[in-house]
Amino acid sequence: MTTRVLLPRRSSLIIGRMVVISLLLTAITLAGQSFGPDAARSDPVQQRGFALIWTGTYDGPQLAQSLREMADAGANSVQFTPAWGQVTSNASKIVRGPWTMSDENLAQAISLAHGAGLSVLLTPHVYLPAESRSAIRPDDRVAWFASYTTFISYYAAMAQRLRVERFAVGSELASISDDRPGWLQVIQDVRARYSGTVLYAAEPDEATRVPFWDAVDLIGIDAYIPLSAGPTTDVAALQQAWQPYLAQMAEGSARYGRKVLFTEAGYTSQQGTTTQPNNWQLGTPPDEAEQAAAYQALLATFSGQPWWEGVYWWVWNALPDDGSDHATNYSPRGKAAEQVIRDWW
Repeated sequence: MTTRVLLPRRSSLIIGRMVVISLLLTAITLAGQSFGPDAARSDPVQQRGFALIWTGTYDGPQLAQSLREMADAGANSVQFTPAWGQVTSNASKIVRGPWTMSDENLAQAISLAHGAGLSVLLTPHVYLPAESRSAIRPDDRVAWFASYTTFISYYAAMAQRLRVERFAVGSELASISDDRPGWLQVIQDVRARYSGTVLYAAEPDEATRVPFWDAVDLIGIDAYIPLSAGPTTDVAALQQAWQPYLAQMAEGSARYGRKVLFTEAGYTSQQGTTTQPNNWQLGTPPDEAEQAAAYQALLATFSGQPWWEGVYWWVWNALPDDGSDHATNYSPRGKAAEQVIRDWW
């Protein structure tokens, strides 16, 4: 999340980062334990979703309108991302803040989503004022995990009460997701309160190192993966660029007995978005065609894969003032990419 809650994604501190990955291909040894298909859950229908920007609140008539628009475009799910936060990356306490929406507001959003025929993925975020949450390195890990468990279990209980279909126990916490014992305790506490599908949302390069895929139901990936060296609208070339990742994900899914869900994926409507999909400040001219080509390539590559659980596009803009230029931001709403989505969904 960015330093401005109103901005539409991705952290300015990771702009320009070209991720070099071998997704889910590397074998992971976990204290003698291996991944397996036991207790894994998935949905009979692929998830077709959007994340909804939060600005400290989900409120106003725009919310219901946007949920209806998503459903009309073919979506069957929506992702909400409430947040608590910590003051610095080395802090060991996670607390509510001005960025935290009220429980009543979140409950209303979930109710409206269900009323619009959309299932819900609830993905609580940890907000840092000046850094990406992937930089969290608490001075006291034991205290941090205790605080994090309080935070995430609170929303797990809320998810159970409001009949939320899917729940993420974490998102992009790359610098601390290597702690298997800590995360197993978090997941155990979440499952004690929540009976739905449980997942974790990893950054692409983080996904190879997550040591607790066997404890969740789905492998979540925020799939901001560079596909080209320069701006392009060549869908065939973009599909070709996906092929190594496609093969690696398929092998990883089979090995771990878990389907793969793109918990986030997205492209700005800026020239060059396929080179840096995690960069919303490319500073290049608007380019709906490149955004649309990237959407087409992803959906054409993955939609027929039996191990692929679906995608949540970042992001469907809901509010009249989200701090971004709609002509160049991540939203496909009203752009050529929306028609691509309609054609597929």
